Amino acid sequence: MKNYLVTGGAGFIGSNFVVQAVACGNRVIVLDSLTYAGHRENLDGIRGPGSSELVVGDIRDAKLVPEQLRKYQIEAVVHFAAESHVDRSITGPSAFIETNVNGTYNLLSASLDYWKSLTGAKKDSFRFLQVSTDEVFGALGDTGKFTETTPLAPNSPYSASKASGDLLVRAWHHTYGLPTITTNCSNNYGPRQFPEKLIPHVIQCAITGKPLPVYGKGANVRDWIHVEDHCRGVALALAKGKPGGTYLFGGNAERKNIDVVHEICKHLDRLRPRADKKSYDTQITFVTDRLGHDWRYAIDDALSQRELGFKRTYDFESGLENTIRWYLDHATWVQAVLGKKGTKT
Repeated sequence: MKNYLVTGGAGFIGSNFVVQAVACGNRVIVLDSLTYAGHRENLDGIRGPGSSELVVGDIRDAKLVPEQLRKYQIEAVVHFAAESHVDRSITGPSAFIETNVNGTYNLLSASLDYWKSLTGAKKDSFRFLQVSTDEVFGALGDTGKFTETTPLAPNSPYSASKASGDLLVRAWHHTYGLPTITTNCSNNYGPRQFPEKLIPHVIQCAITGKPLPVYGKGANVRDWIHVEDHCRGVALALAKGKPGGTYLFGGNAERKNIDVVHEICKHLDRLRPRADKKSYDTQITFVTDRLGHDWRYAIDDALSQRELGFKRTYDFESGLENTIRWYLDHATWVQAVLGKKGTKT
């Protein structure tokens, strides 16, 4: 059993990691401020030989973070907490700077002081893992993939704030020796994702009879990884990754956005047909493209496969169907999270 401090553990990716970590027998302290994208409901019913506990608080709190590290004798900080929606970052970038830059700095500062207080094996085994995104690398053309050596070239306020956090993590390792690891992933999908991201947003709009908005012509390409595969990769990086190292996790499932929307419609036509028997495709509406919309993302995760033993268990087609079924079966969860103050869809 290890004691983990998981920031943002009540959010989409974080809560899926908590489920896996508890199932593996670890004690998980979740630090989450429960903003619009973090929900107590995501931690309900977690069972396993380990345990989880929710601490409601802000990663920028210079008193709270050190207290949790000492109180629970934390052995690894797994940093998922982030503002993560590009559209929100365009209209309100300040929240992204506060959380993704200042929040990461506070966690690093507290973790460094705590790590320095440790001795022997406890000091040697401590890790700070920064969970990041492929968007920090900018955009690809029609060919090529991101690797661990791709230079950072963020194009949105969101990706710039995440890249800033990544650089702070790098600096805290190289300057102070803090044993850090950074992971970058492609687009996640799966259970518990807030319905502002493409896949759950399209599902929710479709079954409520709303237009299915697609930016531009829907030709932008994303690589999709199931959240459970991503979380298994994070756990592997935590267990086997080299301090100061970076590891990428992708889904090997590049799709144009419009093709993803069509596939969602195809599954819904079968799983929950419209009353008028028409296809959900008829609800597709093309809207003005996003400002600075990156053309294509794709990840080469050969290093993670080679050094960590990373393997994907989901192909996109079956993973997408399972995801759609989860949202159809959890209408009360959707209504609960959409009912939060300040929620946008």
